Amino acid sequence: MNWKLARKAPKLAARAQIIQKIREFFSNRGYLEVDTPVLIPAPAPESYINAVAAGDLYLQTSPELCMKRLLAAGFPKLFQICHCWRTGERGSRHLPEFTMLEWYRRDSDYSDLMAETTELLSYIAVSLSANGVVSYNNLKVDLSGSPETISVRDAFDKYTGTTMEKALVDDEFDLLMTDLIEPRLGNERPTIIFDYPSEKAALSRLKADDSSVAERFELYLAGMEIANAFSELTDPDTQRERFMKEIAYRKKINAGIYPMPEPFLGELAEMPPAAGIALGIDRLVMFFTGSETIDEVVAFTPEEL
Repeated sequence: MNWKLARKAPKLAARAQIIQKIREFFSNRGYLEVDTPVLIPAPAPESYINAVAAGDLYLQTSPELCMKRLLAAGFPKLFQICHCWRTGERGSRHLPEFTMLEWYRRDSDYSDLMAETTELLSYIAVSLSANGVVSYNNLKVDLSGSPETISVRDAFDKYTGTTMEKALVDDEFDLLMTDLIEPRLGNERPTIIFDYPSEKAALSRLKADDSSVAERFELYLAGMEIANAFSELTDPDTQRERFMKEIAYRKKINAGIYPMPEPFLGELAEMPPAAGIALGIDRLVMFFTGSETIDEVVAFTPEEL
């Protein structure tokens, strides 16, 4: 018997329960579960996300583009649980093949998703823990109440000794986020960090009253990023310009260049105001099961195949 695999049984059972509760949560709220292709001709061109080539096609890095096309076709509320692939991602919290939950809703913005994400966490927690408090990595995170909310600008002022703007100019934004800000987020209750600089928002809408930032937030639990959400950009010309900037940057760093996703751009003008979010199932299961590594919550890692 493969004892290493057999020892995963309790956590794989918890994983199945969490996924069942996620489906239950969205079905109860009138969301339609969809299943879009994983083999696609063109992923969204983003600076640091690298797709796995499969002949002349690519394995999806996210179901985002297909789900937005469904919104443009009139579907009001959608969710999907699927596998995604990204090259060069392997570590204690990363796998090249991972499981993603994405959901989208029309006539909404990122503030609506902040509330809904909080409600989803509470819904799952109640099913796993009587009091809604989850112990993780010597922390006790309370999911029963309101999350902490902090803007990216305020987080830089509070935790780094520099400003968000200067960090961007000095090309230190990602480093400071990783080293100084992220470890302080979500350690007592969930943290939503919001209003990312416009330079870090390839597919999201800019704020109407402050175009230096985008309507984007991330959710953190015990210092771990769990989800990334936007008020969606719906202007195809602006979206094309942003994709061109991402492609130019990828050329600069000698990364792969993907075809422009023309069907998505061609239908984007038909998409109503909407918001969408991507949540990492594997990391969510890590949190709820007290697992130190992502290897503990998947049946097989790449090295075990």
